[in-house]
Amino acid sequence: MSEQPQVFSNRWAGAAGPGDQDAPREQCACLPRSSTARNRPTRFHAERQDTTAPGWLRLLELIEEAAADGREVFSPLVELTAPERRQVVTLPPTVARLTAVRHLVLYGSNLVRLPPEIGAMTSLEEFTPYTSHRLHWFPYELTRCPALRRSTVSTRALYGNEKYRAQFPGLRAAPGAAAGLDLADLDPGVWGAAAIRTCSVCDRPVDGANLRQVWISRWTSGADVLPLLVNACSAECVDALPAPAEGYVPVPHTGGPGLVQPASDWD
Repeated sequence: MSEQPQVFSNRWAGAAGPGDQDAPREQCACLPRSSTARNRPTRFHAERQDTTAPGWLRLLELIEEAAADGREVFSPLVELTAPERRQVVTLPPTVARLTAVRHLVLYGSNLVRLPPEIGAMTSLEEFTPYTSHRLHWFPYELTRCPALRRSTVSTRALYGNEKYRAQFPGLRAAPGAAAGLDLADLDPGVWGAAAIRTCSVCDRPVDGANLRQVWISRWTSGADVLPLLVNACSAECVDALPAPAEGYVPVPHTGGPGLVQPASDWD
């Protein structure tokens, strides 16, 4: 009698949304997939969100519906067609209204960044951006979600991940590097976001003359160490950051090719 093969259920079978001829996300070759490419420089995705796109407008509607009915599980991408999902490269600041959501599902998204307002989702317990392969980092404000305990992230797609130790994009280290810039209209390929309004640490307004950006790798749930981008309003706020996770760069840093990271699984 032959042994029957073991069949595993697809945990995310209903999370990807409807399929059609168009791919729901773009391909990403930002991070290394071999030891010889490990030292290749990286930079932020430069795409800006098209706020006139049908996918974006539909997402705004879905957030309003979820905020109104107080739902605890929010899986907006299953309500979008594949072309619409491809049009969404970030989430709108209105996610701050989703204070009842306990599980945010962004499986297989085309996201390249998340807004700091995600930190206002104070009931969030589980975060699932799994197979969002263009999402290489997260805003430090995610640490403001006090109930967050579970996450499912494609960690090999992250800057500084322990498997590949992919380089972090270099940040403009000098204080005052953003002086004279309109922080409401930034180049996301340089600053990581199209707008920076408040300090990631103290939540006070930020101006270009005082903006300081650093990277820090922290546990944000019981499952994953994530690379977090901090937009700080002062040196004091940078100094107030907690210690990074053990096994990662031991201090807040500005990334770039000169950064020395701990050994990877390749070493």
